[in-house]
Amino acid sequence: MAMRVRKLTARSAILSALLGAHPAEAPVSWIVSVAEELGLQQSAVRVALTRMVAMGDLERAPGVYRLSDRLIERQRRQDAAVSPVVKTWDGEWYLAVVTVVGEDAAARTAFRDTMRARKLGELREGVWTRPANIEIALGPEASRRVSVFTATPRESPVAMAESLFAPRIWAREAESLLREFASSTSLRERFEVAAAAVRHILDDPLLPDPLLPADWPGSRLRDEYAAFRTEFMAFAEHLLATSDV
Repeated sequence: MAMRVRKLTARSAILSALLGAHPAEAPVSWIVSVAEELGLQQSAVRVALTRMVAMGDLERAPGVYRLSDRLIERQRRQDAAVSPVVKTWDGEWYLAVVTVVGEDAAARTAFRDTMRARKLGELREGVWTRPANIEIALGPEASRRVSVFTATPRESPVAMAESLFAPRIWAREAESLLREFASSTSLRERFEVAAAAVRHILDDPLLPDPLLPADWPGSRLRDEYAAFRTEFMAFAEHLLATSDV
């Protein structure tokens, strides 16, 4: 299997199923039924549920388990990545320069994670940029640390995009995942590939077309993942209708 495809565990099955569900909650009988259909043991699933509550991944409510607020935010990012909104690109780049420093290491790490999650690349320490073809909402904590500009690089924007975001590497991995989708036959195999695909989709830099390699596979991978999610949720809804809640 492709490097990004991970073997299914009880925890990953539960997370993937609930991240794809709206609302992101389900009765334990449904969770167990889905996991068993994927070839997992009921005992392993129940142990995973207990541990996930203790770790803060899940919350237990009367009759159901639901994703924690932290993972609901991940679900929002996942949904946005699968159906991204991009703007017509006029050649300008978004530029954020750090102007507030001196906080502790944890705060600096959180800031860097925020900037990467907003699909910005670090040109040099404290200078973050990307093509201005998507809306960027940094949030109050990151916004207070930077001054924001628009700019137009003098060097090749294609070369800069490749240096910051490595779209050719992303494309190669996406093509590998598309081949895995095509060769996978069982529900479990397709579920594993779909989980890898959505992780990869989250890493798509969403560059404008002029900066992308030829035959960019982003839309094809999203379409393949969306088709599997529709197939899987129809299967899961059938299990929910027939499960003993």
